[in-house]
Amino acid sequence: MSSLEYPFPEIPAPGTTLQVAPGIHWLSMPLPFQLDHINLWLLEDDGGGWTIVDTGIGNAATRELWEKVLGDKRVTRVIVTHYHPDHAGNAAWLCQRFGAGLWMTQGEYLTAHAVRTSTAGYTAEAVLAVFRRNGLDEGRAAAMAGGRNRYAALVPEFPFCYRRIIEGDEVRVGKHAWRAIIGHGHAPEHLSLFSAAANTLIAGDMLLSTISTNVSVWSIDPEGDPLRLFLDSVAGYRKLPEDVLVLPSHGKPFRGAHRRVAALEQHHQDRLQELTASLRSGPKSACDLLQVLFRRPLDTHQTFFAMGEAIAHLHYLYYAGRAQRRVDPDGIMRYAAS
Repeated sequence: MSSLEYPFPEIPAPGTTLQVAPGIHWLSMPLPFQLDHINLWLLEDDGGGWTIVDTGIGNAATRELWEKVLGDKRVTRVIVTHYHPDHAGNAAWLCQRFGAGLWMTQGEYLTAHAVRTSTAGYTAEAVLAVFRRNGLDEGRAAAMAGGRNRYAALVPEFPFCYRRIIEGDEVRVGKHAWRAIIGHGHAPEHLSLFSAAANTLIAGDMLLSTISTNVSVWSIDPEGDPLRLFLDSVAGYRKLPEDVLVLPSHGKPFRGAHRRVAALEQHHQDRLQELTASLRSGPKSACDLLQVLFRRPLDTHQTFFAMGEAIAHLHYLYYAGRAQRRVDPDGIMRYAAS
């Protein structure tokens, strides 16, 4: 499979911007995670204004960089692709600081508020109950339990009103009309934006260049099939031109969207085949299969997301008729090959 094309070899230094297409500017903000940066976007709007797409985490260091980048610019609106803290963390601060409105999908807006306040099933206890049912041992569960609401620490406030975006909406920013593309699996109602005139896709986390985004089963939908939803969503990017400039939230902008979709599909099919092969030797829980999906030691933070991913892959096999499952007397769900 041909490699992707990277027209911009260097990520902009924090506090600087790089124009990637007429009226479209790239900036990067640091993150305190293994994934150490997020790409954000500034779009030239009418009347000398600017539209921001995604915001970085809500801390003082990121806000200082925003002040450096924006200076005395006039911000017309803030668009958030999805609720995750590296995308939504500064939404309230930016809207208040510049008198701008928030635009996003309803699913992501409501989820941000629910996770911030640990309501509607978004609690650590509820997640750990799902993980325990899927084989997570008490030692690792205890390490994940308790403590502060990490999301609320990274998204210290969030706006109480917004402008809703739905599938197919046209969001006009300056000279460009951006069509809303809604994706699922990584987040409830993830927003990507495509401009035909600029042949550019702001992809968020749905189409990354070198890694597959996290696709997990969580406590509010413990019987869900998010991997199917994700694969169905990314397949839709084949409707865009092959040479579309993809602006991902992590990594570098690239061309070769159709090749990347095929690579992501192959990646997940390979993982599913490996799981199927392992299940042929006998029933296993999601926790038993972490070492099949992740061939490296996992810390507590990584194990948290790895459990969600393992359950998602097993649910895909189960709903596709490629695996059977049962709840054993110890209360743990185990899977076997069909």
